[in-house]
Amino acid sequence: MATHTYIQYQLLSNLFRYPSEDLRTQTPECRDLLEMLYPDTLKTFRKFADWAMHTPLYEMEEVFTKTFHIQAICYLDLGFVIFGEDYKRGEFLVNMKREQQKAGNECGKELPDNLVNVLTLIPRIADKALLDELAVMVVIPALKKMMEEFDASRMELRTKMLRKKHNAVLQEDQKNGNIYRFAIQTLLDVFTSDFRNIPYHEPEHIHASVMNGAGSATCGTCSFTSKRPTKTVQP
Repeated sequence: MATHTYIQYQLLSNLFRYPSEDLRTQTPECRDLLEMLYPDTLKTFRKFADWAMHTPLYEMEEVFTKTFHIQAICYLDLGFVIFGEDYKRGEFLVNMKREQQKAGNECGKELPDNLVNVLTLIPRIADKALLDELAVMVVIPALKKMMEEFDASRMELRTKMLRKKHNAVLQEDQKNGNIYRFAIQTLLDVFTSDFRNIPYHEPEHIHASVMNGAGSATCGTCSFTSKRPTKTVQP
């Protein structure tokens, strides 16, 4: 059973930072945490952990860049994952920036909706209702969308399009598919476990709901809590 402080997300955020030698220390720490709190995730996580522990840093940097930046499979900015270029993303970013500042969470050079910054924000959120809504209305749907991009047919189509468009020689995927999908799936499983009893809206309602709920409940912007249907996040 997960802790009530959600400090585990601070540790798991390190998996999605630009790789450094620190990852070789942080990965076993994440594995130990998962073994203690979320043992069902270990089979998935070990595939990422083995790669992180035995891959040269320059190769990890290259895979990270090709996964999340250049020729990206998916992106780490959750607002973009959910809203794309829609104007609602701008409103969402404003709300997230306010919450990050209120919590005193330093975002560095990344945007306030970057996955790392959202994960490090979670243990700092005092308002449980806001935390629940951030998890089930933003993070879980975004992680599911990210995982869809690693589908074999989508990966194959993407590779063909890039080769045709850029006449580029693309790096072959890892033998188990792009390795970061195992880190993303592990994180999704952790969120699903922690917030499994929290009701959520169906995806078609997410845009309006997130825009109303991403602000602070104390200023009256967390207005859709009472409108949620009875459906809950399932493990």
